[in-house]
Amino acid sequence: MGAAEEEPVVVRENNGGEAQVREGDAKDLEKGLEEKVIEVNSEEGIEKNRDISNNDDDREGFQFSKFERLNPTNPLRIVINGGANRVSNPIPSPSEESLPSHPRSTPILQQQQSVTLNSRRYTNRISLFLFLLHMTLAISLVCFLVFKGIQGLIQASDSIKRKEKRVLHYFLPQVEAASLMSITLAFIWQKAIRQWPTIMVHFILWFSFLTSLSAGILLLCFQKPPTDGVGVSFIAFSIGNGLYACWVNRRIKFSTKILSLSLQPALNFPDLNHPTYYMLGAGFFWMSLWILAVIGTLNFYFPPLFIFALVLSLAWTTEVMRNVVNITVSRVIALYYLRGMQASTHFCFLRALSRNLGSACLGSLFVPAIEALRIVARGLNLLEGEDEFMFCCARCCLSVMESIFRNGNGWAYVQIAAYGKGFVMASQDTWGLFEKQEMEEIVDSDITSSICFLTGVCSGSMCVIVVAAWTAKVHQSFTATLSLLTFFIGYLLTRIAMAVPHACVSCYYVCYAENPENRLFDKTIKDRLSMLKSGRDMAVSTPRVPRRFRT
Repeated sequence: MGAAEEEPVVVRENNGGEAQVREGDAKDLEKGLEEKVIEVNSEEGIEKNRDISNNDDDREGFQFSKFERLNPTNPLRIVINGGANRVSNPIPSPSEESLPSHPRSTPILQQQQSVTLNSRRYTNRISLFLFLLHMTLAISLVCFLVFKGIQGLIQASDSIKRKEKRVLHYFLPQVEAASLMSITLAFIWQKAIRQWPTIMVHFILWFSFLTSLSAGILLLCFQKPPTDGVGVSFIAFSIGNGLYACWVNRRIKFSTKILSLSLQPALNFPDLNHPTYYMLGAGFFWMSLWILAVIGTLNFYFPPLFIFALVLSLAWTTEVMRNVVNITVSRVIALYYLRGMQASTHFCFLRALSRNLGSACLGSLFVPAIEALRIVARGLNLLEGEDEFMFCCARCCLSVMESIFRNGNGWAYVQIAAYGKGFVMASQDTWGLFEKQEMEEIVDSDITSSICFLTGVCSGSMCVIVVAAWTAKVHQSFTATLSLLTFFIGYLLTRIAMAVPHACVSCYYVCYAENPENRLFDKTIKDRLSMLKSGRDMAVSTPRVPRRFRT
């Protein structure tokens, strides 16, 4: 046995197809084989190999297949390196045999995934750096403009003092009221959707149509050019909203069923809504400083330019807040599906604010644009006809859209949260999972994202109705500006709260695509796929380049 432990035993094949021991002490090895019973793992379970006996002296050669069946964790194993097959790590010492027994084999894939689930890598560091730089500049600019506003109230000329006082008196109260109203509506919408998902999907589709139409009609009643322009925009949107509600009528049943199923795990986590509270509180505080900075631009150069910059900054910041909630909830729910774990919402929230913040920042820049291009792609799909020029343009745009969907989509947040991947890699891997399970049509036809969007529209339109009626009584010249601003605020703050149901639905689809046999999933998606393949049902998918045109 000593020779077998000290010297490598090289196994080579002879002309007859058998492998022979060419180096090392064959006799010691044979003696060890006589005394040791080799345990082997088979596909059916663990079985014991019979004792190896030595009846003649010519046992130097033995068949390679016996080594081939040995478990890698057993005393004798073969390591194949470049054609030279070696037997290493022979029989363990008695001290090792006396240790408590553990499972002899652990799946390598499970070990890799366990490590990946606890990834400590910061994702998308460039976008994280840009966002932190942006926040530093935004905070500095807001503080400076707030100082300029205070300076204008104290030291500026009488005309600037009167202008700022008028804005503070007739502008600031409406904005603060709209912010509080938006936060209240956000919690009402989220609670209602989690409590009655089937009813609320129908309600939101048509209530958003009614509220946007009512806001547009109200603004037209003031008979002022600015309010007329804003009112026409609301009415045009409401018409499109109504047409969309009719168009997606066939998708509602399946989408509401998925929404109901995906919200069930949330009941196991009472603190799942805490990140939403934190983000909405931070959003309200930042919104209050932001509106003071807008007032301060009146006492500085180029007010429209700085107001436009502040609007863009506010949009990106609130979108990042929404995606932080999205990633937090996605990690909690994904770990529940993938590992059956009761993850801590607090630690998942801290992880989203630190290691995955770069991916949230990058996705906040591109996903809204991708969603807008998705609508454009569906419109361009109707251009395919006899006009060769329009057909080529539509095909080109659809080709671009296919690349965009593959490399950047909103489904990526689940794998960002679970595995710590970058935004682009997570988008590619997630879409690859959908393609592997042939789920592209199903995820394309899901209307959860649209429901969350229309919920924000409902809140924004209700804020417009209240603020426009209020402002028309106190200072009508501010009506159009405040209507646009309060709609923007209401939409952004409501979308932060709606990240919770959106993340639950995303986790349901992505985790199912990763492991369809998981006992936590029923046959809803499997039955839907069967119906689509058999032609008994139809899903309207996102337009893409036909396969015959793909290169």
